[in-house]
Amino acid sequence: MISSIVSFFSNPQALISAFGLIGIIIIIFLETGFFFGFFLPGDSLLFTAGLLASQGHLPIAALLVGVFIAAVVGDNVGYVFGKKVGPALFSKDDSVFFDKKNIARAQHFYEKYGVRTIILARFVPIVRTFAPIVAGIGNMDYKTFFINNILGGFLWTVLLIGLGYGFGHVIPDPDRFLLPAIGVIIVLSLLPALREVLRRRKQ
Repeated sequence: MISSIVSFFSNPQALISAFGLIGIIIIIFLETGFFFGFFLPGDSLLFTAGLLASQGHLPIAALLVGVFIAAVVGDNVGYVFGKKVGPALFSKDDSVFFDKKNIARAQHFYEKYGVRTIILARFVPIVRTFAPIVAGIGNMDYKTFFINNILGGFLWTVLLIGLGYGFGHVIPDPDRFLLPAIGVIIVLSLLPALREVLRRRKQ
């Protein structure tokens, strides 16, 4: 049952078809604001939404504004959650929706990139969800966090939706290439995590 739910919510086409614009906004908010949203397909969802917007299926202005606000508010929720509840997460048992390794991964990312993590993590699945929580746990200065949150949310929203929107305008009959394009987006978004795994194994 749980695997079926996760499978459905990992499919950007199914999500957009089922929930539309409001659903996209809510999903982005959940992925960026709550630790159990780590499996949601943020990158591929935004790319697909941008492509559909280029075909007139979604209003591009509302999509950009709605996703940007959801991304920024979501990270703020994650930050507050980390500050208030975060330390207790380390005593929580692992489950389908929570694995302490994800917190550790985000912590390592934070140690490596500092405050830039809030911007860079937007483009790294899983780390994107846990980075604001780790920032809250580490008591990052809120003003610094908020500025980087705004910048990261803006870049992520515009680049991913813009990429899908441009793809839809440039490629004739883009629906034929949607699945391969989503596959490429997923692979590219996983490359930083793969590189980190390989680096650790070498060490």
